[in-house]
Amino acid sequence: MTREGAGDLDRPARGEAGSERREVFYSGRVQGVGFRYTARSIATGLPVVGTVRNLPDGRVHLVAEGAPGVLDALLGRIDGEMGRFIRGKQVTAGPATGEFSSFDVVR
Repeated sequence: MTREGAGDLDRPARGEAGSERREVFYSGRVQGVGFRYTARSIATGLPVVGTVRNLPDGRVHLVAEGAPGVLDALLGRIDGEMGRFIRGKQVTAGPATGEFSSFDVVR
């Protein structure tokens, strides 16, 4: 079960079977370098939903939901684009909650 998303890509539906949630805390020089907007740009091209935000302690927090392979691709592309700024990454995985309908930068 999917619904139409941006362009002709399908976004995960709320509670879609097989969807997973990944929470990632990035550390390093990840603020002030376009990290959140790069993550959103990459996510826009994939069937994922979630958020990315700066934290007061200098880290970036990303939450994404989608199929496990798509989440692997998202995180791999972020690493590829922004790896020179990332010094640490803490990833947790769990079942998708269905709380998101798009992928957004949170200010």
